[in-house]
Amino acid sequence: MRTPPIVPEFDPALIARYDVAGPRYTSYPTAPQFHNGFDEVSLREVIAGSNLDASPRPLSLYVHVPFCFSPCFYCGCTRVITHDRSKADSYLHYLQRELALIGPLFDRERPLRQLHLGGGTPNFFDVEQMTTLVNALEHHFEYRRNGEREYGIEIDPRYADADYIRALGRLGFNRVSVGIQDFDPAVQQAVNRIQSVAQTREVLEAARDAGFVSISVDLIYGLPRQTQAGFERTLDEVIALAPERVAVYGYAHLPNLFKAQRQIEAGDLPDASARLALFGTAFGKLSEAGYLYVGMDHFARADDELVKAQQAGTLQRNFQGYSTHGDCDIVALGVSAISRIGHSYSQNARDLIGYKAALDAGHLPVARGMRLSHDDRVRRALIGELMCHGQLDMHGFGVRHELDFARRFADALARLATQAEDGLVEIDERMIRVTPRGRLLLRNVAMCFDAYLHESAPVRYSRTI
Repeated sequence: MRTPPIVPEFDPALIARYDVAGPRYTSYPTAPQFHNGFDEVSLREVIAGSNLDASPRPLSLYVHVPFCFSPCFYCGCTRVITHDRSKADSYLHYLQRELALIGPLFDRERPLRQLHLGGGTPNFFDVEQMTTLVNALEHHFEYRRNGEREYGIEIDPRYADADYIRALGRLGFNRVSVGIQDFDPAVQQAVNRIQSVAQTREVLEAARDAGFVSISVDLIYGLPRQTQAGFERTLDEVIALAPERVAVYGYAHLPNLFKAQRQIEAGDLPDASARLALFGTAFGKLSEAGYLYVGMDHFARADDELVKAQQAGTLQRNFQGYSTHGDCDIVALGVSAISRIGHSYSQNARDLIGYKAALDAGHLPVARGMRLSHDDRVRRALIGELMCHGQLDMHGFGVRHELDFARRFADALARLATQAEDGLVEIDERMIRVTPRGRLLLRNVAMCFDAYLHESAPVRYSRTI
């Protein structure tokens, strides 16, 4: 199936009406549905079952490194603020313990196609520590330093230089994601992240010189003291850096959940209309510069693998966002990390004390998760098609999953009818198609089919725009 590119239509009034809280659908069901009834025994069972599949899936590893040298006030990630490098040595020791427990559970013949180090700040690990980690990964999985692979790492350019990036290249990394957020000095001061264009350029140029095949940068709109003029200058600088991918995230101000955000003055935040205009500016400038809108927050160049996968109908979505390797089982290591193995999700302990205590006792540090019901699996597939391709063949989907689509999803189709009246989707006897007006509101479309969203108490999510 080839999906023709849908050029989104930016309609501020329509988007403002649909700008509500909702899931990002990096998983379905979403993390609030995980429970502590899914334990280490459950995880071992699903791993054993995944090895016995007729065609065992390849593997994708995610490693969470929680440490940061200083707090970014907007951040809602699991992280530990410290300058004490010995904490990295201790954490690395526990990662090796976790690898020693979980690595042997997987069939060694399953290839490691994808690796991602996130945080926190993964480059809190120095070159020697990173080498130790890679050696451990090589020992337990089919890690490759050359050939076809997608091994990425998030980098804070304030704490990395060209030598560090070249060392990562020698260790097998070939993709890098660089946080920018905003180059405006006033915004940087308000969020406690002072980062120059020159620092950022050094990392990006070093990555290209070291043979990295893809560079992605992250921006955030809706930050304190952000202005149209300042954000336009940031976008111009980013476009001049010429990354292959750009992610533009909306800031979610949840100070009751994230302590660091209490340092942000609510009065410094742009109001709803200004926030929407910031996103519109990013959408317009990136589109003019030749970046295509993949979905959600993601833009990519026309020759990028994400765009090709979307056009070929093979794009997938997982915890790292849009992916060309959605066929992989995701094995997640480190504090708070979430795995997706077979028809299950599992999350490690979300605090260092709990994470280390489990490993000290010789146990995998899984704290919660869930096995997906048949209905969960069907809805995950449906929501994935909408989020990745913007359309759904209801008849074909019903045949594949042996169900009467109209009967099974009558409530969802009733909710979708309102969106059809507003021009977000077009529905006929066979197809649901997201229109250019609805392309920026994919989350809202997908929410119509979320059984948990409409059956349980409301959960605090970020806003859809």
